Amino acid sequence: MLQQLRHSRSETFYYLLLYAGALTAAFLICLVPVYLIVRLGGAWQAALETVTRPRTLAVISNSLLLTISVTASTTLIALPLAWLTTRTDLPGRAIWALLAALPLVIPSYIYAYLFLSFLSPKGILQQWLEPLFGVERLPQVYGFWGAFIVLTLIAYPYTFLTVRSALQRLDPALEEAAQSLGLARRQLFLRVTLPNLRPAIAAGGLLVSLYCLRDFGAVTLMQYSTFTRVIYNRYQGFRLDEAASLALILIAITGVILALEHYSRGRAQYARVSGGTARRTQIIPLGRWKLPALLFTSFILLIALIMPFGVLLYWVVRGIRQDVAAGIVGQTQANITSVTALFEPAANSLLAALLAALLAMLLALPIAFLAVRRSNRLTRFFERLSYASFALPGIVVALAYVYIGINFARPLYQTLPMLLSAYIVLFIPQAVGAARSSVLQIKPSLEEVGRSLGRRPLTVFQRITLPLVRPGLTTGGLLVFLTVMKELPATLILSPLGFNTLSTAVWANISEAFFARAAIPTLLLLLISSVPLAWLTLRES
Repeated sequence: MLQQLRHSRSETFYYLLLYAGALTAAFLICLVPVYLIVRLGGAWQAALETVTRPRTLAVISNSLLLTISVTASTTLIALPLAWLTTRTDLPGRAIWALLAALPLVIPSYIYAYLFLSFLSPKGILQQWLEPLFGVERLPQVYGFWGAFIVLTLIAYPYTFLTVRSALQRLDPALEEAAQSLGLARRQLFLRVTLPNLRPAIAAGGLLVSLYCLRDFGAVTLMQYSTFTRVIYNRYQGFRLDEAASLALILIAITGVILALEHYSRGRAQYARVSGGTARRTQIIPLGRWKLPALLFTSFILLIALIMPFGVLLYWVVRGIRQDVAAGIVGQTQANITSVTALFEPAANSLLAALLAALLAMLLALPIAFLAVRRSNRLTRFFERLSYASFALPGIVVALAYVYIGINFARPLYQTLPMLLSAYIVLFIPQAVGAARSSVLQIKPSLEEVGRSLGRRPLTVFQRITLPLVRPGLTTGGLLVFLTVMKELPATLILSPLGFNTLSTAVWANISEAFFARAAIPTLLLLLISSVPLAWLTLRES
């Protein structure tokens, strides 16, 4: 009897810890919509007029068109890439997997600028083509198509990483059993592999759609009016009531997307029927499809990675030449940023990104676990609320925390804890989505067996649940790390005094049109971000 009482107390304490973590994340997120409501105050009539304006309806249609298009295109790119680099004998598949994920580390405003500098009507490509073919002007790349291409090339790694992680964890016995029943490889993929990847595809697609809704840099440089661009313009013009009303519309649209994603899950079960196995899956020979597979992979990486990286090198070389030419005539110029001057911004970026990733994983795991194991209205609310935060523009979250810091938490204003809180609000969906996919694949009976042997819930979690969920959780933490490294609006507004990062260094140069000077900080940002990404990719392979 005493043993049962201790076990009951231990289980109660275990779930109290989980709910405490979920409540902490929910509290941090809810501060933002509360700020928006307070900001509106009694100006609801003006907000209603803003919502019903034809321009607002046009912004809604623009945002939805871009979001749906980019989500579909990223899935079409990421799914075959993940399968080729995980299940086939594609030559150098580990290296291809690493390179395919690298566009994730490039900030959207940097990527859009590099895209424009290369493909604009009078860009680098036109300058190369004019002496050879007499091309005086290239077609315009601004507007929807420019934003669509840039966001697709930046965002497809979200789906690629989540799907690839799911493929690594998929039990080979499922496919082997289907093969023993006579299913061909095509039928095997469509009827066994693809349905088991549905949670990962949905999680990746959800992250992509929310990323598109909140992106500011790419749509601004591409001159395509979406919510974030219009909200920023309203804030710049001190029309805060209109900006708050538009932000609330954005949150409502996010709620609809979350409801559709929840409906798409259905009631299918994705956990293994047994403990599974750690053995490697059978590698599928591509045969005559090896060359088309290599061409497809090479083409994606050519336009997603090599092109922007080449443009960066172009600006580095151009800056060095300008500095050398200025030195020859006795002038002093600094078109290239000194590497030593970037030590402090690089250290600050690493510190903030690492702390944000650890905190996001710590708060995401309770949300994902409760949503799967204790599904009810409250736990589903926690999960949907965490996803909804990803659609909040960074400037809205930053200004909400500025308001809270000045009026209610003065000691925390412009401190690292407040900056980390904003990062958690912005990027916790990345950790929740990856963690949820992992928890779904854990058979509940495994945990029940541990408890039936008299182990306390915390012990079962430590020895059984955590090792099984760790790959997906690590992937989510990595996504948070990479995204924090390139986050700009929240960093600019909430950073402590003197806390410079690589992203702010890049923005400071680009905003002043010092493009060559921005190249070295961007290359350093890419290098630092690629190290943990390479480690994870090679470890999984």
